[in-house]
Order: sequence, then C-alpha cells, then structure tokens
Amino acid sequence: MDLLLWITTGFMLIGLVVLVTMKKGMESKVAFIKANMDKEENSSKAKSVIWWIRSSTAWGVGGIFLVVWWFNNYFG
Repeated sequence: MDLLLWITTGFMLIGLVVLVTMKKGMESKVAFIKANMDKEENSSKAKSVIWWIRSSTAWGVGGIFLVVWWFNNYFG
C-alpha cells in the first residue's frame, strides 16, 4: 500500500475520532446557549461552537481532497 493511502486513512480516522469525542461537549454548549440567551459568557461558548463547525468543515474538505487525490493517483 502506498503512503498517500495511509495518510488519507489516518487523516479521516483521527478526524472522525476527534469529532465524535467533541460532539457531546458541543451539544451541551449549544444547549446552555439556548437556555441562557442573555448571559455574557454565551459569547465565548458560541465562538468555540463556531470554530468547531469551521474546523469540522475544513476536515471534511481536506478529507475529500485527499480521497480524490488518492483515486487520481491510483486509477489515473
């Protein structure tokens, strides 16, 4: 097996494990924000949720790029 396949597989699996482990914490932060709409500390919690969404989107785009790149190298 080539190195690109190992990098792609590792990137996808490690990212998936990180997202799954952080999911419960993000759900509790969103629930806290919804319950306490007028609190000052919501700003920092909302920023962390937004960064989590951005980073998971970047992980998904990076994973798609790596998979397409691997298929292009393997079949192309």
